[in-house]
Amino acid sequence: MRKRDIALAAVEGLEKLYPEAICSLNYTDAFQLLVATRLSAQCTDARVNLVTPKLFARFPDAQSMANADLGEVEELIKTCGLYKTKARDLIEIGKKITADFGGKVPDTIEELTTLSGVGRKTANLVLGDIYGKPAVVCDTHFIRLSNRLGLVKTKDPLKVENEMRKLLPPERSSDFCHRAVLFGRDICTARKAYCERCPISQYCPKKI
Repeated sequence: MRKRDIALAAVEGLEKLYPEAICSLNYTDAFQLLVATRLSAQCTDARVNLVTPKLFARFPDAQSMANADLGEVEELIKTCGLYKTKARDLIEIGKKITADFGGKVPDTIEELTTLSGVGRKTANLVLGDIYGKPAVVCDTHFIRLSNRLGLVKTKDPLKVENEMRKLLPPERSSDFCHRAVLFGRDICTARKAYCERCPISQYCPKKI
């Protein structure tokens, strides 16, 4: 089969397995998703979801975050790990969005990645979930699945993103990335692939 056909089969297989394609982070708007995703670096989504209610109650938007006291932000996010760096980034994000983008989270990957601590993975997540644009979120699960299916032969996130953009239906790519995370946690795990429970095992070369 062609790579494009395998990719489509994977999209359809995971759609059946996980009908609900939702982000595991809790948020209500673009700014909150941006903040929650920044906090999730080297931290579980479950932990982030415990921290953000108080954080968002205190700093619900870019303007309030821009004027936040660094020590207070640090205290609120302390359990997320790397909290000093993350707190500085959140305040800088608030300042830049307020000053350069009129208080609105930008909707291009080029603009999003000018924000402190925001890389392409975070930018793609915001583009897909908030703005409904084609997006490829290259987290560890997505990269592992793409390699195991033989769709790519690299673990470099940018290379994986560029290759998979060519193979995935644009309008379904963002949701597929969410499903890949669930799939990577449940079945195609880093330690072991549970092929007997995999709905797309017939397309997998099983060489990794």
